[in-house]
Amino acid sequence: MSDKTVLVTGSSRGIGKAIALRLARDGYDIVLHCRSGLEQAQEVEQQIRAMGRGARVLQFDVADRETTSRLLLEDIEAHGCYYGVVCNAGIARDNAFPAMPAEDWDAVIHTNLDSFYNVLNPLTMPLVRRRKPGRIVTLSSVSGIMGNRGQVNYSAAKAGIIGATKALAVELASRHITVNCVAPGLIETEMVDERVLEEALKMIPAKRVGQPSEVAAVVSFLMGEDAAYITRQVISVNGGMVG
Repeated sequence: MSDKTVLVTGSSRGIGKAIALRLARDGYDIVLHCRSGLEQAQEVEQQIRAMGRGARVLQFDVADRETTSRLLLEDIEAHGCYYGVVCNAGIARDNAFPAMPAEDWDAVIHTNLDSFYNVLNPLTMPLVRRRKPGRIVTLSSVSGIMGNRGQVNYSAAKAGIIGATKALAVELASRHITVNCVAPGLIETEMVDERVLEEALKMIPAKRVGQPSEVAAVVSFLMGEDAAYITRQVISVNGGMVG
């Protein structure tokens, strides 16, 4: 597996960090990505190198289309195309819809949904030209499946990711490149709002929040050879919050 490199966007902390560490443990080399948390990403890089795996860090804003494309293409020109891509980077700007500033709508859509195009469009043909199996995993959310109060922008972006993922899966299936989506529920990260935690737990049959490692385990499976016949799927990791 040493010739298989996976790009994980938004991997300096939270779910993205857990995914990067899990995949490194599985034997993949990792291209880490961050927007502003360079020191955190470099710490993850050192943890991966300590496992005996290769790692490097790319820093850019996934909402910046031109820079994203340029840096990704430069990286694969220098090191070869990736085996897999995990599109995890995202932000939340929660507010009741009537009070939501336009800039909060734009920021969430540009970062969470436009990044699907910005990251994957420049990488799709290089993945195809590898003429080998490949893996793409996107991260949506339970909010993109059921909607969530105060998250009209976030729900719209995450629902869009599901639709885009399914469509791209159809286009790439004959190339042996699987495209799947993982939709976490309430996961213990810095993005969890403690003010709504108690109320949210009432909606979760498992009566607890999930751990980043539990999301990472699903991504790990989808990245592996055993998942070669699984594509165009949305797998929820939400403790039974929604079916």
